[in-house]
Amino acid sequence: MTIWYEEAGSGDPVVLLASSAADAGMWDGQWEALAGRFRVIRADYRGFGRTPYEAAEPYSDAGDVLEVLGALGVGRAALVGSSYGCRVALQLSHLADRLVLLNPGSDLPATPDLKEFGAEENRLLEAGDVAAAAELNARTWLGPEAGAATRERLVAMQAHAFAMQLAADPEPSQFEPDYVLSAVEAPALVVGGAHDLPYFQRSARHVAAELPRAELLELGWAGHLPALERPREIAALLLDYL
Repeated sequence: MTIWYEEAGSGDPVVLLASSAADAGMWDGQWEALAGRFRVIRADYRGFGRTPYEAAEPYSDAGDVLEVLGALGVGRAALVGSSYGCRVALQLSHLADRLVLLNPGSDLPATPDLKEFGAEENRLLEAGDVAAAAELNARTWLGPEAGAATRERLVAMQAHAFAMQLAADPEPSQFEPDYVLSAVEAPALVVGGAHDLPYFQRSARHVAAELPRAELLELGWAGHLPALERPREIAALLLDYL
């Protein structure tokens, strides 16, 4: 199995871990700025972007990223996650020098709004309406700062992922490595968005409170995917923290 990845720049490694509503292309707005200061690395999970959705045995996205980093000779790195990518970052926190977690989820109970989103997404996908499911994701996850081109880009990334995943036969088996927030040693910046779903706003505060060395930053302008909504501002935030 070949996982697509890309690297640029030199210096201390920084690994960008995408949301499951997008693919590694979501970091285009930060890529050049980070590559000017760091050795920056990003990869597509299986079933996203340029990585096929297939596996001969059960796999994890964290395990795939770990293999990519091993092949690149990277033993320690700063890990930057967005949404689902935060979970992957926490699963790999044993190799993290620093963590940036943009709108992480948590083990808190799902709120009604999140349940409603999941039910509607499942209904659309079961009906075969990939386009409508992708549009639903863009409406849900992008805050008011996102322009039309950004929304179209997210719809395209999500629709492509849905199409690959729905076409998989057989569907690969995936597992989730465990992690314990209180055992994470790396310093962390946890970012929440005021326009995100309540579940994720609560989760950001919960994760920041549970991590031993975390600080919380709440962005009044942000939805769930601030790296797409204000790319330059998030690039500057990352450069400043890292």
